[in-house]
Amino acid sequence: MKDITLLILAAGMGSRYGGLKQLAELGPNGETIMDYSVDDAIAAGFTKVVFVIRKSMQEAFEAQILSKYKHKIKCEYVYQELDSLPEGFHQNPEREKPYGTAHAILVAKDAIKEPFAVINADDFYSRKAFVAMADFLRQPTYNEKPVFAMIGYQLKNTLSEHGTVARGVCQANENRELVSITEMTKIQRIGNTIQNTDEKGTVTLTGDEPVSMNFWGFTPYFFTFLNDLFVQFLKENNNNSKSEFPIPTAINYFITNRLATIKIIDCDAVWFGVTYQEDKPLVMERLALLS
Repeated sequence: MKDITLLILAAGMGSRYGGLKQLAELGPNGETIMDYSVDDAIAAGFTKVVFVIRKSMQEAFEAQILSKYKHKIKCEYVYQELDSLPEGFHQNPEREKPYGTAHAILVAKDAIKEPFAVINADDFYSRKAFVAMADFLRQPTYNEKPVFAMIGYQLKNTLSEHGTVARGVCQANENRELVSITEMTKIQRIGNTIQNTDEKGTVTLTGDEPVSMNFWGFTPYFFTFLNDLFVQFLKENNNNSKSEFPIPTAINYFITNRLATIKIIDCDAVWFGVTYQEDKPLVMERLALLS
């Protein structure tokens, strides 16, 4: 069987949630959402898991997560720190949060040599989505242009009733290939409409748009340009302590420069997550129904 890896991004700060939601015990037996993801990945045939964490999490992470899985699947972890920067760059002393999801992938480049999927630690994606992604990653790649993938969810099924959410809103062509992805960071339902309001103004959305919930499938080719893109990001944004280097920034570079095709895998799987503390009861209720 072809080796495929799951990369779990678990180094985020959870500022809107108000705590370390990656390790929050939300299942009926104290499971984290990450536990469900690793179990689903094992069932789908993934052969390795790489966790992106912070050094300050290591002790709790090893006790709560790694101890359960190190005998079931090959496990590694890497660190995403504020000083995880290319040579010649220094940490902005005002920065408090990590540099974003694309940077989280970049810090794992030495740990991954095979096709891999990327997910957030605190999102529930469902086993159906893991099976679909595993099937994609095992496909032979004969094309001259690399093919990546994204599990696509409908925007209206990914909102929180307790505040704004950040989503990668996607545009697809007739072949269900990604044409562009726009990171919208303040999406919420207002009455009968769905809107994103930021410094650029307000955009009204239908709710049927495919969105990225950060469930991606890549080959190691993805790392080829990632370091250079991060260097460019730092040159332009390191003075802004709140700036982030998200996955859509890298994806748009690959699309614009025709370096890869990104297939949207439409999946009717259930997605849910904990953006806010107020989301916990519904998430716990849904997880209890899985038992």
